[in-house]
Amino acid sequence: VENQTKKKRHNKNRMSPSFSLILSLSRLFPFLQGMAFSLQERQILGLQGLLPPKIESQDIQASVTTTKTLPRYIYLMGIQERNEKLFYRVLMEDIEELMPIVYTPTVEPLPVVQAVVVTDGERILGLGDLGVFGMGIPVGKLCLYTACAGIRPERCLPVVIDVGTDNEALLKDPFYMGLYQKRDRSQLYDDLIDEFMEAVVEKYGQDTLIQFEDFGNHNAFRLMRKYREKYCTFNDDIQGTAAVALAGLLAAQRAIGKPITEHRVLFCGAGEAALGIANLITMSMVEKGLTQDEARKKIWMFDKDGLLVKGRAQETDSNQEAFVHESPGDVQSFLDAVNVIQPTAIIGVSGAGRLFTHDVLKKMGTLNKRPIIFALSNPTTKAECTAEDAYTLTDGRCLFASGSPFDTVTLADGRVFTPGQGNNAYIFPGVALAVILSGVRHISDTVFLEAAKTLADQLTDEELAEGRLYPPLSNIREVSVQMAVKVVRFVYANNMAFRYPEPKDKDTFVRSTVWDINYDSFLPDIYEWKGMNPVQSKLKTF
Repeated sequence: VENQTKKKRHNKNRMSPSFSLILSLSRLFPFLQGMAFSLQERQILGLQGLLPPKIESQDIQASVTTTKTLPRYIYLMGIQERNEKLFYRVLMEDIEELMPIVYTPTVEPLPVVQAVVVTDGERILGLGDLGVFGMGIPVGKLCLYTACAGIRPERCLPVVIDVGTDNEALLKDPFYMGLYQKRDRSQLYDDLIDEFMEAVVEKYGQDTLIQFEDFGNHNAFRLMRKYREKYCTFNDDIQGTAAVALAGLLAAQRAIGKPITEHRVLFCGAGEAALGIANLITMSMVEKGLTQDEARKKIWMFDKDGLLVKGRAQETDSNQEAFVHESPGDVQSFLDAVNVIQPTAIIGVSGAGRLFTHDVLKKMGTLNKRPIIFALSNPTTKAECTAEDAYTLTDGRCLFASGSPFDTVTLADGRVFTPGQGNNAYIFPGVALAVILSGVRHISDTVFLEAAKTLADQLTDEELAEGRLYPPLSNIREVSVQMAVKVVRFVYANNMAFRYPEPKDKDTFVRSTVWDINYDSFLPDIYEWKGMNPVQSKLKTF
């Protein structure tokens, strides 16, 4: 801003050519007549080259029409802005038919929306409270819906709900576009979210998918519990993160040869991501034969106030209670926790930077032949450790995954490892496609358990040998489609689907719906090339 101000002071008596042109055109505005300017007028007024070369009379301009109401309204309102005389001629010559269109604003149904991603901007990954500037998150997520799973872009709707921001810098920023107020945390907030959810299903249907993204911890869990049995909804930060992390663990057990029921997991962080992963790991362990209590006792959490244990001075919220255990001993640091609990896997979701210290990594290498180290916090600067440290300090024996991308690591002995990136994009686009296609009304956690198993199954032995715990991101489109196929089979088999008749060939059904980026052909079906290239053939037809 300071630089721009200096430039303005320096150039205050100068006018750029583009600004001069805009000013000249603005002076001509009452006389603008579109492409009806004659060649001489264009040359004299400096419009030559700024308009298409064709010169149209007003008669030709007025003859442009359509039988559809909305396009006619758009056309008329457009020429009212650009060419007043043409607008009033068209209106006056057909006042009886056009008056209802001009007098009453015209609308037509929007394309069917099948997927909504919504945020209130409170907990944007690595950036915190961005208020309405968090809109980039739902826009980006929906881009991945299309790029990864082929969900039609016109059927995706990004939404940001503005309830204010607690970001002081934004509240002082003259260019901030949202409400200049602290976040509303009263009943009005809940009323607004209720109204939003009701409006979505009223407008687009009961089976419209609503994905919650980057809500604060205090709202994320309660809103998920509140709406999951009433709407087709999920929280990607909780359930999507859980599925991709569990998929990494399931892939790691293939390399270790130890079932998931024999692992002890220590989390660095105890927020929505940690709790989501822990709950899905519990479900996986129960599926393999443990009771819920037995599974939960294998999972520990360490947050900014220390290990979650009974009787500690700092309160734990109700979402954490299932993973609060009796104290195992004197634990002051995360390294102490590793020493006492002796985990087979550590999972970092703290967002607090390099908490997997060199000592922690070395200890994990001492405790385990193949330690599992997941540094899932984003962005890269917030990851609990680097891939290089993880591989180097465990002599290349660790099974590593991160939330952000790391380059390949080459050890001193020449061994090369490709770190796995536990990106939620492996999960939510494929799940969303399956849910949309099968008409699921309520998304159970079992869907994400199935998604995790499906993702792990798609990792080849060769990729696992490279150090990967996930398929290459370059193959994510096929990964997402295959996941959608498996989830579609799962929801129909478990009576979760509401779209009938049930497709017999699920693979063909899913693939037939995937949006294609290739241009459509406008040639008739019977057209033959007859040995000519496409350009020659098109020229010949004209």
